[in-house]
Amino acid sequence: MPLLIFCTCPDADIAEHLARELVAAKLAACVNILPGVRSVYAWQGAIESAGEHLLLIKSHRERYAELEALLKQLHPYDVPEIIALPIERGSADYLHWMNSCLAID
Repeated sequence: MPLLIFCTCPDADIAEHLARELVAAKLAACVNILPGVRSVYAWQGAIESAGEHLLLIKSHRERYAELEALLKQLHPYDVPEIIALPIERGSADYLHWMNSCLAID
């Protein structure tokens, strides 16, 4: 099953680095980087706010475990946001292209 995975990053350089690593490792077919995200969250008993970049990662359930492990290894946050949602529908051509990038039959 194809997945859309969300991951926030502290800045553009880290976002670009993570995106390139995921695509190079064939764990993501494509990663969109959305700058200018503002996150408000609870951390260590306080309400925090930070500017971030959001990664929209297109992958597949078969690659998820490796993708999550690589993100955790490379990400600077103690607890990076890694949330996966199933892609239930999409252009057949696009989904076929995704699978070919990820070496999924």
